[in-house]
Amino acid sequence: MALEATERPVARGRIAMIVDTPVRGDSRVQKAAYSAAEAGWEVTLLGRSPDRDRHEFDLGGARVELLPVANTLARRRRAYRRSPLRQPLAYPPTGIANLRQQQMLAWRADHRQRCAQLTVALTEGPVRWARSRRWALDVELLLIRAVHRWVSIRSRQTRRLAQRHIAADTLADRVGARFWPAVRGTRSWRRIEPQLWEYELAFGERLDRLRPDIIHANDFRMLGVGARAALRARAGGRTVKLVWDAHEYLPGMRPWQNRPHWLAANCAHEREYAPYADAVVTVSEEIAALLQRRHGLASRPTVVRNAPELRSLAPAGEPPGDVRAACGLDAGTPLLVYSGVAAEQRGLDLMVDALPDLPGVHVALVVTLPEHPLLRRLRQRAERAGAGDRLHVLPIVAHWDVVRFLATADIGVSPIQRWPNYDMALSTKFYEYSQARLPIVSSDVRTAAQTIRATGQGEVFAAGDREAYVRAVRAVLADPARYRAAYERPGLLDDWTWQAQARVLDQVYTRLLPATTTVGAPRARSVTASVN
Repeated sequence: MALEATERPVARGRIAMIVDTPVRGDSRVQKAAYSAAEAGWEVTLLGRSPDRDRHEFDLGGARVELLPVANTLARRRRAYRRSPLRQPLAYPPTGIANLRQQQMLAWRADHRQRCAQLTVALTEGPVRWARSRRWALDVELLLIRAVHRWVSIRSRQTRRLAQRHIAADTLADRVGARFWPAVRGTRSWRRIEPQLWEYELAFGERLDRLRPDIIHANDFRMLGVGARAALRARAGGRTVKLVWDAHEYLPGMRPWQNRPHWLAANCAHEREYAPYADAVVTVSEEIAALLQRRHGLASRPTVVRNAPELRSLAPAGEPPGDVRAACGLDAGTPLLVYSGVAAEQRGLDLMVDALPDLPGVHVALVVTLPEHPLLRRLRQRAERAGAGDRLHVLPIVAHWDVVRFLATADIGVSPIQRWPNYDMALSTKFYEYSQARLPIVSSDVRTAAQTIRATGQGEVFAAGDREAYVRAVRAVLADPARYRAAYERPGLLDDWTWQAQARVLDQVYTRLLPATTTVGAPRARSVTASVN
């Protein structure tokens, strides 16, 4: 989408933001980038390319560059060798398994073709050699079947070995996940999670060339990249400030990868580089207190909530649409909506499994990846339950339009499972539902449950409890006006906007770089905003 960037004042300084996502779909990062540019900073946002190519686009007044990140270091050295003890029949990890399978398919195809030739020859008249040729083809078929079975067995063992290398769940991996952190402490990630270096190799040189005054490192993976770039700059005589934006409390997260060492390695990496941050921001007061205590920070991190953008940044005259119309439903049909990431721990299966208990109720999942394998499974479950026509999977809209898009639903649902990290902060969707003035039905993750009970804006159920979830939905649908009335409370929503949070973030930058630095002329041009 194109939008006109208003003329900005002379830049107050250069900010380089770095993130390990493709930016599109990461609303916090997008909002931080374009609001900083609006406030007069010259912003370049470096993200991870979704493929092997480099991409560039504009986001408001900020420049976005997506850089390809390799995945070579994720493989252990043993993944390039045979494992005769674990899988003695596996092929060497050279790709020969695929070659042998294709060769078998080609052999089968050739055999079928020769059988067809013989059949045609016999239909055209007696052939003296037909009987002996038929016998030879029958013997060859038995041989093909035997060899194919042998290749299949070896290929299956090869796949199992590759899966074990990916999962890193061998005894050696489990021992290493405990041994190396105990021996090497914060440096242990270099041994057990060396792929973190891939981000340095992809981002480091470009970050140096930008010569920023402030580096804004998003989340734990980018913390090391930002810290090392700041150190190099300071070694070269330039003053560079590092802002660490902690989106999560890492020790309380569900690991992104099912590897025994993943959490320990990333925690070690975070502990090594957290002391280099000149300022830390995070998403809730509780996480701020934990970060300060865990890393011995001199001051408590500043809280910048994941609140939604209420201004529409779409071109004039372009309507945002609404979820009810996107589902093809009339105003009288009950509609529950979920907005966000599709993942196992988000509890979406509960919403689908409960459809038979809520006749006439429709569910809309507004998600970043509508074709995610999880969503395909959920569609199949809904079909088996006879409720396939009441499940709607929709792509996420631009983050500045989410609130307006969701507002025509009846209930905003947050069925997330209980994990320590989820207990400590209100989610982006919670703020979006609130600004859309939707009654909220939420699992009993602690902060959300406490807020809902205090404000009266919805109902809470025990995470994963289908019966409790159904009761909560029925209670809200029976009297939605009572829950919507909570939003009339003066001041409730004032701080739950990105405009308010952007001012807080700008104050952090200003404290780090109080003196005005002229780094470029004003810009006024047509730019392209990414879609969330």
